[in-house]
Amino acid sequence: MVRAAQRKSGLLSCGLFLACAFVSAQQQPAAAPLDISGQILLRGRLTPYLIRHLPVSSFPELPTTAQNYLRQRGCLIPQTYQAHGPENVVHLRLEGPSTSDWAVLCSVQRTVSLLVFFGSSPGQPHVLATAQETECLQSHDPSPVLGFNWGIDAASPRRIHEAQSGLKERQPWLDHDALADSLLDRHTVYHFYSGTAWTLLNVPDN
Repeated sequence: MVRAAQRKSGLLSCGLFLACAFVSAQQQPAAAPLDISGQILLRGRLTPYLIRHLPVSSFPELPTTAQNYLRQRGCLIPQTYQAHGPENVVHLRLEGPSTSDWAVLCSVQRTVSLLVFFGSSPGQPHVLATAQETECLQSHDPSPVLGFNWGIDAASPRRIHEAQSGLKERQPWLDHDALADSLLDRHTVYHFYSGTAWTLLNVPDN
């Protein structure tokens, strides 16, 4: 996986283990309009990558206010190399046990932001993290082509409780969801919201 600078929020970086890499100056022609391909210099060798995206229209379940915001910003939704259907748009209960909230990975000009839209203020998203797309690349099959490795999903109170099973001090049992923020097959951190503040839970991998 490509080693990268930390996300601007100070959370875990999109890359963890491989040596320093930087982006090749030229972007290669895309395989399809929403597919971005190119090369990075990794361990002294140019290594190809492919990042797939979906338009906001692929997620009609998103509230209209959130859709309008994402379109005005020019967002595309990056898809992980594991994707078998539209992903990285998540409906969950973050603000409370009965709320209807959304989390989205939004890519604009090769920069990805993790946005949260609360049902109480759908036009004013919280930005939890940002990273360059090319900081979120990982090898994943026998081919030399790297894929995008940043994924998000909902984490139920039970999942959060079980994730803390090896910790001496645990966060109290939640009455609403948290947001799982993952580097695929590597590590997951959890964002949960309580009152007016976000808490980041970073637990050891099993």
